[in-house]
Amino acid sequence: MKIIERKFKGVFEIDLSPHIDQRGFFMRTFDDKIFKENGLGFNWVQENHSRSVRKNIIRGLHFQFPPFVETKLVRCIRGKVFDVFVDLRKNSPTFGLWDSIILSEKKFNCVLIPRGFAHGFCTLSKYSEIMYKVDNYYSKEHESGIIWNDPNIGITWPELENDVMLSDRDKKHMSFNDFLMKYKNINNY
Repeated sequence: MKIIERKFKGVFEIDLSPHIDQRGFFMRTFDDKIFKENGLGFNWVQENHSRSVRKNIIRGLHFQFPPFVETKLVRCIRGKVFDVFVDLRKNSPTFGLWDSIILSEKKFNCVLIPRGFAHGFCTLSKYSEIMYKVDNYYSKEHESGIIWNDPNIGITWPELENDVMLSDRDKKHMSFNDFLMKYKNINNY
């Protein structure tokens, strides 16, 4: 397991190390000891599994307000996704900026996204499945989101071959400017 810090403070790519033979593979996807040795001690309280059944499905950009902000450990176990995260942390030098990573079953990688980020992804394969651990509980009253194609964030999504598919909820997310005017940032995470 190799842990690599990305350009945003607190965001890490984790490259997994499968043992591959004629039967298939075996790999450790999480090791509390290795995480703690790298300053990444988390108390995971929930694990979620998302399945998408076509290319160009966009889920996000989701986040929760305090006291239910979440760290996420995201892994693609089937197919391939373009995973995106936007920094909403107060006083962060990368506030309002985005980064992305390709997660895929073939790359054997995952991404750790700290509290205070909006998160989403676009499916790049016909079938995609994501599993992710979170260090806080889901709260419907504290969930929110920013619209995926907000020009003020300017995410460069991959070429979308077909019409984008979104949930009704994701179509109604606020703009980044609305977030700034109403909330300013995610504080007290």
